[in-house]
Amino acid sequence: MAILNSIMAALQSAGADVLPADTLGALQQAAGTAAAATQEMSVWELTLKGGIIMIPLAILSVISIYILIERFLAIKTAAKEDKTFMRRIKDYIHEGEIESAVNLCKKTDTPYSRLIMKGISRIGRPMNDVLVAIENTGNMEITALGKGFNWLATTAAGAPMLGFLGTVTGMVRAFFALASAGNNANIAVLASGIYEALVTTVAGLIVGIIALFAYNFLVSRLNKVMNQLEAKTMEFMDLLNEPAAK
Repeated sequence: MAILNSIMAALQSAGADVLPADTLGALQQAAGTAAAATQEMSVWELTLKGGIIMIPLAILSVISIYILIERFLAIKTAAKEDKTFMRRIKDYIHEGEIESAVNLCKKTDTPYSRLIMKGISRIGRPMNDVLVAIENTGNMEITALGKGFNWLATTAAGAPMLGFLGTVTGMVRAFFALASAGNNANIAVLASGIYEALVTTVAGLIVGIIALFAYNFLVSRLNKVMNQLEAKTMEFMDLLNEPAAK
């Protein structure tokens, strides 16, 4: 823009005859276009350009972030492990203090302690019955910890589609505005409509990426809890087999 202004000033100083009116108008229009191109738009203003599709995308993003934080804290709490837990359970069972073992499980209050408590309640029954009871409890614990994962998976797939929908409807409006402009139609009318339409695609992709990464991150954390539960289950089953082996 500064270069255009310098050219205009130089030509004007050379004389009015050197600078025809149509040339002056073209340069002024170019300068105005350059000035418009350098204008900056805040994120909030850009978001408002996306239209009504931005509302469900905003709702999806808020819920996804909430699920990420809430489930992360829940899984982190569930993954806490007492290194002395299984040793104390072993001592209680070998000493016949079943009630003390149950009380320890209640006091620990973790997914693996609830598995062990279920197994203790089945002591005396066939080993297969004990194992099935523990596995059923483990499935319930994993299901509870995985609450909200389906929402994240759906958002990861659905948010970009919503963004594309907003873009398509925005493009329709842009071309309709271009056609309605008649003789006043120009590239600026079309360009403004297109960039407004593309805002929803950007927003949809951002929300989808956040949900996808949140889902995969939480699944990886949940898998660690599942491995922990399996390890505790095998350790408890080995514990029950020890007296019979002696």
